[in-house]
Amino acid sequence: MKNLLIIVFVLLSGVVARADEGMWLLSKLKEQNIDEMQRMGFKLTAEDIYSVNQPGIKDAIVGLGREGRPFRHFCSGELISPQGLLLTNHHCGFDAIQSHSSVEHNYLADGFWAYKMEDELANPGITASILERMEDVTDRVNAVLRDDMSETERAAAIDSVASKIVKEATEGTVLSGQVQAMFEGNQFFLFLYTIYKDVRLVGAPPQSMGKFGGDTDNWMWPRHTADFSMFRIYTAPDGSPAAYSKDNVPLKPKHYLPVSAKGVKDNDFAMIMGFPGSTDRFTTSFGLENTMNTTNDIRYKVRTEKLKIMGEEMAKSPKTRIQYASKHASCANYWKYSFEQNKALNNLKTKENKIAIEQEFTNWVNADAGRKTKYGDVLATIQKAYADMSNYSAATVYLQEALGGPEVHLFAYRSGKKLKDLCDKNISAEKKEEIKKSLQASAADFYKDFNTELDARLFAALFKLYHDQVAGDLQPEVIALIDKKYKGDFEKFAQDLKKQSVFMSEEAFNAFMEKPDCKKLEKDLAYIAGKSYFETWIKLSAYSNEMNTKLAKGNRLFVRGLMEMNPEKAWAPNANSTIRLTYGKVRSYKPRDAVFYDYYTTLAGVLEKEGPKGGEFEVPAKLKELYAKKDYAPYGDDYLVVNFITDNDITGGNSGSGVINANGELIGAAFDGNSEAMSGDIDFEENLQRCINLDTRYMLWIVDKFAGAKNLIDEMTIVK
Repeated sequence: MKNLLIIVFVLLSGVVARADEGMWLLSKLKEQNIDEMQRMGFKLTAEDIYSVNQPGIKDAIVGLGREGRPFRHFCSGELISPQGLLLTNHHCGFDAIQSHSSVEHNYLADGFWAYKMEDELANPGITASILERMEDVTDRVNAVLRDDMSETERAAAIDSVASKIVKEATEGTVLSGQVQAMFEGNQFFLFLYTIYKDVRLVGAPPQSMGKFGGDTDNWMWPRHTADFSMFRIYTAPDGSPAAYSKDNVPLKPKHYLPVSAKGVKDNDFAMIMGFPGSTDRFTTSFGLENTMNTTNDIRYKVRTEKLKIMGEEMAKSPKTRIQYASKHASCANYWKYSFEQNKALNNLKTKENKIAIEQEFTNWVNADAGRKTKYGDVLATIQKAYADMSNYSAATVYLQEALGGPEVHLFAYRSGKKLKDLCDKNISAEKKEEIKKSLQASAADFYKDFNTELDARLFAALFKLYHDQVAGDLQPEVIALIDKKYKGDFEKFAQDLKKQSVFMSEEAFNAFMEKPDCKKLEKDLAYIAGKSYFETWIKLSAYSNEMNTKLAKGNRLFVRGLMEMNPEKAWAPNANSTIRLTYGKVRSYKPRDAVFYDYYTTLAGVLEKEGPKGGEFEVPAKLKELYAKKDYAPYGDDYLVVNFITDNDITGGNSGSGVINANGELIGAAFDGNSEAMSGDIDFEENLQRCINLDTRYMLWIVDKFAGAKNLIDEMTIVK
């Protein structure tokens, strides 16, 4: 009887709408996804989303990056007006908002709104990428590859042909291109973008609204967060990308998204387009163990200490609170993620699922002599690679999190080469003046958000953590110095660092530039610590290189084998910061026994969660006044929806992604996932996975009624 009930349940569950796993490539939508999307309620065509011959929804989707690494998109956004107005998350704009904030003009606490375009604030270094087209170049790349190549030879061949492909596609244009490997190096795609360099801050609600719930609510549902900020893309007068200039004009996009004020209902179709950062869906059980027991455990342990110190120092002064607001938020985000992901992976028995896949793969391989020759050693190779580099993996995470936890030593070492040039008698006085100006600019940028006492405390606590947890043969020079000169007293080392290093204040740094002494530089404790950090990084990388090479080959062959084993399956590659689409539905859920979560939250919930001023649940007085009036029209009647959830597949980098309805209208901006399915980056959980989204009606109401920014409301196309 029990087995019969299980069979009936499985059969019935096939009828229930389930989340779609996959971060899909736009050029493959027509052959892989559009039929299913339309069955689920989508009313447009694949060409309405992506086409090289006509404007489409993809032309309204933006990847936010930084100059020097524009393809590593840190967030997503979408164009919502014919004048280049861009919507993204508050936490995506947090760095920019913080950089413009001071004790006198605290835009983090008070919010910021530009009521005229000339009041919008420039953000040098932020880029905005819009995809022009993409192309499968697998055949061209594979033509230069051979099975007998070493991994080093293979990588060199791929880099060479990729450079040629990009050059051919971009030469004589304003486009920027990259060839990205997919499916662990089994397929390759060319992406061509227009990258804009003048991105200005337009508006953001106060941090108390944009970050409502803080670390307590992070990765949790229900949420009540106004997680949005607005920017505008500017171009040269001819429409081409250009660095900031007062002569620049607002972008005239090929397409922008109409903004829906109609709202959503449970089971409505929803798709999300953005630039997801990374997933690891093809990882093995051995890789999963490394993620859980090394990366996540160490990251959580170190960041717990780091956040404690930052929080204590931030509580001491408004200036420090502003300086470290963005750093604290960034640190806390993946601190909680690491804890919640391990919890979800254990609860959902993800390791057991991975082992089952590996057993199926092994059975398939062993059933054919040719497959045994090709894939017989793959899993054993992967397992051995992880085992061989386990000590180095742990040391590397401690290096990144603990030795990389403070800041000044990294700035010291990066500045060291230029400072040494100031001592060089063979360099002209004119050149030295250029070097000084460059150093002064970088110093001003660094020290603007630097607190000497806070950083010294991080040195004492986090360097000791590294010392206590990492094997002696992997200890850097600076730790040996602390053991010998300071008898292992990390507090005393930190105090000497604070008193003696020329890098611990902007004044001391600038004074040193005027009278550079390279012998003194080599003995400077911050410089020694920074040099030790990078030397240890190189050492650990060298130790792990051979094992990483074997691991990369093993993973590539494992994925190739999986795809051969299931040739009829529509496969989606891991996220890698390239533009993707996911689709699903607005959907409530039951996370555990006797608990039901509805698909939306309202403004009433904000007031129900209210906490003390300055805390994570502070509610601004003006928001309370507006709530009391119940003046929600035209964005709500008796209540105002704040956030809603969908079952879309998302990950980091999707923050700010447009949530789009069946008609191609914007209904929300994605900003978080739910803790019950934090396993999602590794193993998508189709019943529990939820994406938490800002409802566009709450965004419009805040811009209109809270901020009074009618200028922004007027330039959007609002669908009622």
